[in-house]
Amino acid sequence: MSQGKDTSKDKDQDRVLIVMSAADVWERTDGSKYPTGYWAEELAAPHAAFVKAGYTVDFASPGGVLQPLDEHSADPAVAGEECARHVAHAQQALKEFGPLLKLDEIDTDDYVAVVLPGGHGPVVDLFQDADLGRLLAEADKDGKPIGAVCHGPAALLSAEDEDGNWLFAGRRMTAFTDEEERLFGTAEGAPWLLASRLRERGGVHVEGAAYQQHNIIDGNLFTGQNPASSARLAEDMIAALR
Repeated sequence: MSQGKDTSKDKDQDRVLIVMSAADVWERTDGSKYPTGYWAEELAAPHAAFVKAGYTVDFASPGGVLQPLDEHSADPAVAGEECARHVAHAQQALKEFGPLLKLDEIDTDDYVAVVLPGGHGPVVDLFQDADLGRLLAEADKDGKPIGAVCHGPAALLSAEDEDGNWLFAGRRMTAFTDEEERLFGTAEGAPWLLASRLRERGGVHVEGAAYQQHNIIDGNLFTGQNPASSARLAEDMIAALR
C-alpha cells in the first residue's frame, strides 16, 4: 500500500507530500476542548490514488507529530458506509510509513505536489504555520499542484508575503462551508469559520451543495469542499501532473 521511505524504488519515483495537522484538540470559545484528528477518507482516498498512479507518498506534520484519527470519520452514521475501508487504508499507510517527517525539514524541491487533508486540525495549527507557509509559497511559485480538501484549505492561510498579504487572495477555491459546519454541530463556539475566513482574506470561495462532492480548480490550486470531494481532488491533481 504505502511505499517505504528508503527503498531504491522510491528514489526513481516522483514524490507527493501529504501534510497533516499535529492537533488533537480544537479549543472552543467557551474554553472547552473538542477532540479532533485526521479525517480518514481525506487522507486515504488521495493516498490510494497517488500510490496507484505510481507516486511515492510521504507524510509530514509540525514537529513530525502523528495526529490521531478523528473518530467521527470511523462512524458509518457520520462518514458513510465506506468509512471502515478508508480508516483501514489510512492506518496501514501511516503504520508502514513510520515516523512522520518534520515540516521544518522539508525541501520543496523533493516533491511534485502537496496535499492538505482536513479534520478540524488545520484550523488549530496549520493555518498559521510558518514552515508550511514557506513550503506552499515555494510550491505555488513553481506551479506545482497544491490540493486541499474540507478543512485542509485553512492551511493555505499560512502562505503570506513579507507584508502579511495572503498569497492565495483572488484565487477560486472551495472548502467546508459555514452551512456544513452548522449541520455538523461545530459552528457554535468555533473561534472562526473557515469559508468565511477565506472570503475575508480575499479568496473567491465557490460553494456547492452541503456534503456533496464539489471541487474547484484554479491553475495549480485544487480544492474540495468536503470528504466526498477527496478522491476527485487527487484525480484532478494526477491529471494535471501528467
